[in-house]
Amino acid sequence: MTRTKKTSFISLQDSFFSGGFQALTANSTTPFQKASKIKKKLVNSEKIIVETALRTIRIESEAVAALKQGVNQDFITCVLRIYESQGRVVLTGIGKSALIAQKIVATFNSTGTPSLFMHAADAIHGDLGMIQSDDVVICLSKSGETPEIKLLVPLVKHMGNLLVGMISKTDSFLGRQADLILHTPIDQEADPNNLAPTASTTAQTAMGDALATSLLALRGFTPNDFAQYHPGGALGKQLYLRVSDLYPSNERPQVYEDTPLHKTILEMTSKRLGCAVVTDAQERVVGVITDGDLRRMLERETQFTNLQASQIMNRHPKTIGPNELAVHALELMRHHSITQLIVADDEAYLGIIHLHDLIREGLL
Repeated sequence: MTRTKKTSFISLQDSFFSGGFQALTANSTTPFQKASKIKKKLVNSEKIIVETALRTIRIESEAVAALKQGVNQDFITCVLRIYESQGRVVLTGIGKSALIAQKIVATFNSTGTPSLFMHAADAIHGDLGMIQSDDVVICLSKSGETPEIKLLVPLVKHMGNLLVGMISKTDSFLGRQADLILHTPIDQEADPNNLAPTASTTAQTAMGDALATSLLALRGFTPNDFAQYHPGGALGKQLYLRVSDLYPSNERPQVYEDTPLHKTILEMTSKRLGCAVVTDAQERVVGVITDGDLRRMLERETQFTNLQASQIMNRHPKTIGPNELAVHALELMRHHSITQLIVADDEAYLGIIHLHDLIREGLL
């Protein structure tokens, strides 16, 4: 009996540990299995990202393409009324449309169409005073039915200003009240839930750009006009900054044709521009000596004691006039793979413009 009980106990013990091990093994994840799951999740995530991004681009590009039908008689009339107006363009909206309205205002102002932004919610609490009698009011709204718009529209109409509605739904409250409609038709937004303003705001931005560029073309807006409105930016500097604005602040390294080599090197070193301009007695440019010219001289010459500037100079230096645009100087430097240009007026040596000058001004 004792032996039978012992055997039974051992059998039960073996059975318990065997089952426990199997259960533990079944619930554990090996490093290989864990890595496989992570890789699968990463592949799925990348697939979602690519599909969503491409879907967004497709939907928004279709929204922009659909604007073609909005370039109609109302669009033409709107452009002409703004062009002929003695006032400004007041853009208004709520939510994301308000942000797009601010962007359009910035584009208008930078291209010669005076405009300002008025938030639709603030308008009904005092900001209506911003609107003057000759102003054209453009109201941006996807639905044309938001409460703030419904309050604002009758007030603008009562003031007698031209009211333009930039809307997706022409049968909306704003669509029925507006004098002119800039139609931005939208079938769906780009986000998967069809809720976040994406395609609609893209269409509004493009329509605003179409208005601004049409007005720009009517006004004959030139690059010089653009520079007038962008004096502090790199784009404006490309259109107005001249060589004469830059070279006077630099040193003016100069030697004559008979200047000994050692004095030429001292001049180049002291002025720290990597070159020395060689002139005749009348201060006319006859050549230039650069660091590269010195290296090439060392390769071919063995005696340096009696060398003069005229014997090592480049007789065909690259020059530029003081009234040339600085961006033209940059183009010449790029074309000839050099870092400085001699500034000369009818061969008279004036100074040096260096690549660092152009970098400092943000042209590169």
